[in-house]
Amino acid sequence: MRHHIRYLTAAGLMVTQAMASSSALGQQPVAAASTDATPRVFADSRLVVRDRISIEVVGRGPDIVMIPGLASSRETWRATAERLRANYRIHLVQVAGFVGEPARGNATGEVFAPVVTDIAAYLATLGKPATVMGHSLGGTFGLDLVQRHPKLVSRLLVVDALPFFGVVMAGPAATVDTVRPMADAMSRAPATRMSDAQTRTMMAQMATAPADVDRISGWSRLSDPAVIGKAMREDMLADLRPGLPAVRTPVTVLYETPLASLMTAGYATLPGSRLVEVPQAKHFIMYDQPARFAAEVDAFLKRQ
Repeated sequence: MRHHIRYLTAAGLMVTQAMASSSALGQQPVAAASTDATPRVFADSRLVVRDRISIEVVGRGPDIVMIPGLASSRETWRATAERLRANYRIHLVQVAGFVGEPARGNATGEVFAPVVTDIAAYLATLGKPATVMGHSLGGTFGLDLVQRHPKLVSRLLVVDALPFFGVVMAGPAATVDTVRPMADAMSRAPATRMSDAQTRTMMAQMATAPADVDRISGWSRLSDPAVIGKAMREDMLADLRPGLPAVRTPVTVLYETPLASLMTAGYATLPGSRLVEVPQAKHFIMYDQPARFAAEVDAFLKRQ
């Protein structure tokens, strides 16, 4: 169970650290964001701002939608977008309330289901099913999309996410009921500021290179603590396993070695899924193993 604890500690820190930052950053405004208030990755991009998400659009060609994880920036996908934008139209999603983006609709009520609904509404504007890639919470959003909106997604790449995060928290026998007390407690975590050194030590469990650890830590500090707390709780309680047998969208899952047994069990009922272990990578596989990650993305895009 040591690797379960490592993974849980790192994920839980993203809630705790963001809450710790609330006294310094304050609550994000609910008013609609301007393009200047919404962070973007590419200078030549077009920005679409919706109630629950914003989408940065670059490139030309078939559509690929890339979704980052909890308290994470669309910057997560920069290298992949840069490499593919010559041949694809890339749509970089960011959840409102994360990484300095105003919370807008996510300031009140639930986050998980409304965000998925907003992503689906955006996908519907593209005119035909799109390729979707999601990291961590973004991968869980993708799994929900192919269950609730299957006609909008042509294929899905999930990066280090499970159909039920609760098994990381409480083991393979976990249920929504057994995880709920932990989820509730984590979402109510007290705002106790951690030092930068403590934050970096914890985030080093999610990526290896010091520059990447600094980047991820900064994203968390800039994110709205209330939005993170709600999203984390809802992610922990979202059990998508019952709907997997009915999924007909091709799904590829890339995962870090410590989660191998949980991944195999979690996706056992998903028809036609392709599970790929990426050794020597932590949670941010695209940072720790960039060449292998790029090769697996290419293989995914060639898969019909």
